[in-house]
Amino acid sequence: MLKVVPSVYHQYLNVFSTVKAEKPPPHHACHDHIELEGSLPPVEVIYSLSKQESDTLRAYISENVEKGFIKTSSSSTGAPVLFVKKKDGGLHLCVDYHKLNAVTRKNKYPVPPMNQLLNVFNGQSIFSNIDLRGAYILLRIKEGYEHLTCFRTKYGSFEYLVMPFGRTNAPASVQNLVNDIFQDLLDVYVVVYLDDLRVFSKREEEHVTHVSTVLSRLRANNLFAKASKCLFHVSSIEYLGYVVSSEGLKMDQANVQQILNWPPPRNLKALQSFLGFANFYHHFMKNYSKKISSLPSLLKKDSCFPLNEKALKTDASNYALGAVPSPVSDSGKHPIAFNSRKLIPAELNYEINDKELLGIVWALKCWRAFLLSLSSPFEVLTNHSSLQYFFSSKVLTCRQAHWAKFLSELHFSITYHPGRLDTFPYALSRWDNVYLERGEYFISKNTMNFQQLIEKDEVQPSRYFTVKVESLSNLIESIQKKLWQSSQYRSILEELGKGKSIQDYSIDSSSQLLLFKDPVVVPNDPTIQLSILQKRHNSPLAGHPGQEKTLKLVKQDFHWSGMTQFIKDYVSSCQQCSINKNIHHKKFGLLKPLPIPNGPWICLSMDFITQLPLSNSFDSILVIVERFSKMVLFIPTMSSFKHCQ
Repeated sequence: MLKVVPSVYHQYLNVFSTVKAEKPPPHHACHDHIELEGSLPPVEVIYSLSKQESDTLRAYISENVEKGFIKTSSSSTGAPVLFVKKKDGGLHLCVDYHKLNAVTRKNKYPVPPMNQLLNVFNGQSIFSNIDLRGAYILLRIKEGYEHLTCFRTKYGSFEYLVMPFGRTNAPASVQNLVNDIFQDLLDVYVVVYLDDLRVFSKREEEHVTHVSTVLSRLRANNLFAKASKCLFHVSSIEYLGYVVSSEGLKMDQANVQQILNWPPPRNLKALQSFLGFANFYHHFMKNYSKKISSLPSLLKKDSCFPLNEKALKTDASNYALGAVPSPVSDSGKHPIAFNSRKLIPAELNYEINDKELLGIVWALKCWRAFLLSLSSPFEVLTNHSSLQYFFSSKVLTCRQAHWAKFLSELHFSITYHPGRLDTFPYALSRWDNVYLERGEYFISKNTMNFQQLIEKDEVQPSRYFTVKVESLSNLIESIQKKLWQSSQYRSILEELGKGKSIQDYSIDSSSQLLLFKDPVVVPNDPTIQLSILQKRHNSPLAGHPGQEKTLKLVKQDFHWSGMTQFIKDYVSSCQQCSINKNIHHKKFGLLKPLPIPNGPWICLSMDFITQLPLSNSFDSILVIVERFSKMVLFIPTMSSFKHCQ
């Protein structure tokens, strides 16, 4: 510490004390106040931890209880803890406060814009950097709100007395604190960004006075600095990614080198990262917009990224596989081989995810000798986006584990490439003339008629449950009758009966029902529509699916005008769904009673009782309650009356 801090500031050495910094700070006017917008967040399940994580957690609790930063808690809420790895391989404890943050009223205290902070250094020649120690323990939690920071572990529940990491309002609270302390010095010779203080001056002698004043303020407010991160009396200093000196601003050479060595982006995320990083220094680049003009177009939805110099494209359909190795040269992509095969009976039963993965495994086996000889990694392009995460998956089936063992022999990456952007493997796996033998997986047009379609939903009563089934013939008869009564569809039926052709409409030969494309046209009759909808939603075989699923099930077989809104209204008003569905909204807050009136006839409550049997020409009752005395008035009225009457 004595080597880092100049002798002229040794009278302030207690500001750099590590011992005093490990004690809870006093309460400050800018304390961390946790104000909730709704009810308390729920108690969350404790995450499972490894032995190393458990040891780290136990040491963390013991150390911070001893320091007075946390204490045992009996709070009715609690968040779980997890660990992230540090660069040195150690573990850093984090409390998962995302549910607490979601219901916390946000502190809108401003953090100063970067460009305004940098402008202050103009004309300055000498600088010092003072980094505050333990920025997030500079503030105490406001008394009475500590229980909201509770975190749950297998060793018990604990709550913070100082501001913890992960709190949504932490940056604003720290900025508020340091601004409050150095308010009269800001932009005069001090710049503050969260826990990072920069002192600047034009001359050496006045700089000593400026730094002494800053250290004196820190000592007076029980704030401490980390000596190993402090710099004193330097001609240039790094600040927010820039190098500041008497000559002005410069780019940080480490960041410049990183941009120069940036590999070509191969996907949308990599391109967004590069543009965001490069845009940070766009003020230093001449004709920056012109130089990157071609890159933003790749951010569009249907853009195709330049492929790896060595790329293997694969695809799988329900009944076949296709693969094309396509190296890229200066003149473009050049497929060097094509391969495809149909799936065997066992493979036809695979899930689509496994079929796509089978296509990759099969293609790599086909060209294994060629691919093993490559000196650099190659890309496997697939139109199945979830396969990008296959190697990071923690749970594999026996089949997938067997494939993973083979795939580990090759050095490649899986990249998502939409099939519409490249037709070679897509076409190979989808031949129009591929028809497998009957008994394997016969592929043909579905010729099921309407009568078969409805009968498949009929089930026989059993001792387990009974399904109410409407007569099939009655339903067909009702649809036919209502269609002929409808002026809209009667003319269509008459034209089709004369042998004329009407776009999208036809008549089913077996049931003589009107079809719109493939689905059956249903007349505008709520009784028929409800009957169909009850089978697709209320039936025990349907299982009360959600709005989108029910809509999809009905649209497969039926069509009527306004069916989307009709189905959504029906599902949203289903009593069984309302009782059993999961709740996704925040918990409602506590009920707030109305204030007690100071006297009679000051505050009234009113409501209507409607849809009553007619009595003396009235079908409704206006109920008025005088809230002070609880006197009730009943006034007969009509539901058709307006407020002015």
